[in-house]
Amino acid sequence: MRIDVFTLFPAWFDWFTEQRHVRNALELGHSLEFADLRATTPLRAGQVDDTPYGGGAGMVLRVDVVESALAARYGQAPPPGRRVIALAAGGRRFDDALAAELAREEELTLLCGRYEGFDERVHEHLATDVVSIGPYVLSGGELAAMVVCDAVLRKLPGALGHEHSALEESFSDALEGAPEYPHYTRPFDWRGHTVPEILISGDHGKVREWRLARSRERAR
Repeated sequence: MRIDVFTLFPAWFDWFTEQRHVRNALELGHSLEFADLRATTPLRAGQVDDTPYGGGAGMVLRVDVVESALAARYGQAPPPGRRVIALAAGGRRFDDALAAELAREEELTLLCGRYEGFDERVHEHLATDVVSIGPYVLSGGELAAMVVCDAVLRKLPGALGHEHSALEESFSDALEGAPEYPHYTRPFDWRGHTVPEILISGDHGKVREWRLARSRERAR
């Protein structure tokens, strides 16, 4: 998989690329690269935004700035055959099913909004998808891009170091889309609070039933 992130702040991702599962994915031949929207702007003095038509507070990222950045990277904008996702509060809600869908893509582009977001023509004519990570507002799309990249990359074979690590977790098919069941470890007895006896029974079938039942309870 090849992921490109277009952002005004590429340095924000220095920490992210040092995370173990991200490094694992890169070592396996996947790529995660960053393009600075300001570096290719057609405007003077590095300008990337402008005041909104109709008035109002804030600034809007210009469509010609995004077009120029995509064209500089791919030769044309929008790039043919490539999934281009604009990260914006009003988009499709990001969930595990969408993460799995994106993990099957060979190439993925993420556009990080800023200020009041993108000119709507970015959504309509340059992006293939508009995605939101939740019903709240962030200062920019960088954190949202990290969330998407994290959820997608950990689904790639080998990224987590164990082939079964991503199979049975919250919202997965193995748990019928429910949140993951409770986990316990040593000590068995902590201040009078003990681990459920079923988990030390050695009966793997009953343990599986117990875990699935707890996941269903959490889903309710």
